[in-house]
This record gives sequence, C-alpha cells and structure tokens, in this order.
Amino acid sequence: MAYSYSSTNSSPVIAITVGEPAGIGPEISLLAAWELRTEIRPVLIGDAAFLAMLAQDLDKNIRLMGVSQQALRSNGLNGLPGCGKDQITVIDCPLAAHVVAGQLDARNGRSVLQSLDFAIEATQQGWVDAIATAPLQKSTINDAGIAFTGHTEYFAQQTKTQHVVMMLACEASAHLPQPLRVALATTHLPLREVPDAIRFDDLLGTLQIIHHDLEHKFGIAKPRIFVTGLNPHAGENGYLGREEIDVINPVIQHAKSLGLDVRGSFPADTLFQQKYLKDCDCVLAMYHDQGLSVLKFASFGLGVNITLGLPLIRTSVDHGTALDLAKIGTGLADAGSMRVAIKMAAEMVLRQNMAKSVTPNKS
Repeated sequence: MAYSYSSTNSSPVIAITVGEPAGIGPEISLLAAWELRTEIRPVLIGDAAFLAMLAQDLDKNIRLMGVSQQALRSNGLNGLPGCGKDQITVIDCPLAAHVVAGQLDARNGRSVLQSLDFAIEATQQGWVDAIATAPLQKSTINDAGIAFTGHTEYFAQQTKTQHVVMMLACEASAHLPQPLRVALATTHLPLREVPDAIRFDDLLGTLQIIHHDLEHKFGIAKPRIFVTGLNPHAGENGYLGREEIDVINPVIQHAKSLGLDVRGSFPADTLFQQKYLKDCDCVLAMYHDQGLSVLKFASFGLGVNITLGLPLIRTSVDHGTALDLAKIGTGLADAGSMRVAIKMAAEMVLRQNMAKSVTPNKS
C-alpha cells in the first residue's frame, strides 16, 4: 500500500496542476513552486519533458525530478527518490502534441483534464494535502470532445459533491486594510437566468457552506457573512424587484435562527466600503460581476479563487491563460496570483489540521 503523507509532520504538500500548456500556466506554476519550495512541498502535475525545457528558459537553477503516476501510486510521495527541497517533483502527465506558445491544440485537451483527475486522486489518497490549479482553456477540452464548463464544476462532479461555492479572496494590502472575501450565490450564468437561480434551499446551503469552511479552513471562530441584494438598492422595498422580499431576506432570517451570523440584504453598490467591510468576514454576492468586479479591482493579480464545500482543498489563480502574453515569450508572466494561491492552500491545510486536532473524539 502507498505511503500516506501527513502534513502534521512536515510542510504541506501542494499539488499544482499547470493548466493550459499554450498559456502562462506552466510558467507561473514553475516560478511560484520554485520560489516557495523551502516553505511548502510543491508537486507539479504536467508533462515532465515540456516543463523541464520551459524551466531551462526561465531559470537554469530550477531543478525538476520527473516521476511517473504509477511510481506515486506504488510508493507514495515520500517513497520517491530526490523529493527534497533542492528540487521540485513533477508527476508526469504527458501531452499528446507539441506545444506552441499561444496556440491552442485540442489534441492536448484530454491530457489537461487527466492532470486534474490525478490531482484529485492524489489528494483523496493522502499523497498530497491540497491542490492549486493554474488556468486552463475550457475550449481546448470541449474541442477534444469532452463536455467541460470549468474547474469548479469539474471538481464537484469528480468528488460527487452536490453543492459547491465559488469564493475569491485577497489578503490585506496598502489600500485594503483587511482581507476581502467574496462568495457567489450563482456563478457563470447569463444575467437573464440569475433571478430564477436564486432559490431558498440553494441560498441557505451556500450560506451554511461558507460558514463551515470559514470556521474549519480559515480558522474564523464566528464568521460574519454579509449578503447583497439582487436588485438596485436591494429592491427598495419591492419597488425595484421582489427577490429580496420573497427569497433573500427570508433565507437570511432562517440562517440566523440556525445560529449563523448573517446580515443583509445590503445594496451592493454601497456595501463595499471600509466602514462595513471591517465588520465582515465574507460578502455573499448574488451574481458573478456584482461581487468579483470589486474584488478584482482591489487585488487583480493577487487574488485567489477557492472552491468551498469540496471534501478537499482547492485554490486557483484569479486570471486566465493569457495566450497573447505566452505567445510573446517567457519571462513576462506575473506569478503573483499563483504564488498566493499555493500559499493560501498550505495555510488552509494547516488550519484544517489544527481544527481536527482540537475536535473532541466522540467515539
């Protein structure tokens, strides 16, 4: 049986899927992993030969150790040779076609998806502690003949999780006095479909997932969740829409009766101010651009996408594949968001382990 790694004994092991090979994902994954190798144990999942060539272009000091998926299945991570802090382990997930920077190739779509599958397997088996994902191109996978709507939905499907929540977060900065976290009641939907997607049970479940994960993965003892309305002025007592009266506010009241500290609904155009955010641990926005436009304005390139509700920890960058930048050449991409995503995954691992260690044994 494979050795099961426990991060309580050492640095967290973070699997990093390198994403779309023609984009900036492989570059930022290499750079961030190499920079953080003394703080965590990064494990890249991608084509080992391709990453070795790219590493030489980026920094000739980067050292990689390629291993097969079968070797990890047989020996576990700590049973593999050369897994020290002077080099990065790469779990080989071979590509089907030669990579041309900036040019998508559907022949590599299945390999990209296989890297996600192996990352999930590695986490479920205890070989790694969490996953950080570089951006991928949905069209490449769809063009390969596989229906695919995104990382978040795929992780939910593969882990058989019925309800997940997309949350973006950023740390405090010079112009942001405290961390900002924004979760979404709906994700990638056309605006005309959003009102019908805001349902009592779904919204309540979203609030419960946010509350649970803020407690157990972020170490917040009593999470405070502020909820936006859907309509301008939060409906203005029904004059600008009834979603607040009919659904959102009743859900908030019910969540309060269950012991959750949930407040709202607030007009979204005025909620994102320091005088309100200083008393808030997470904002729940009703749709994608309502919440994420604010967060990305405040922190683009340093934000982290987190999937709440999964039976594993998964973080990601706050940007796309940047094919145009990759086409120009290496050395131009900013690895900031990838670096923060990896560090946040490691911090969540440590907080989750601490929460487990203080939970009374009920047996």
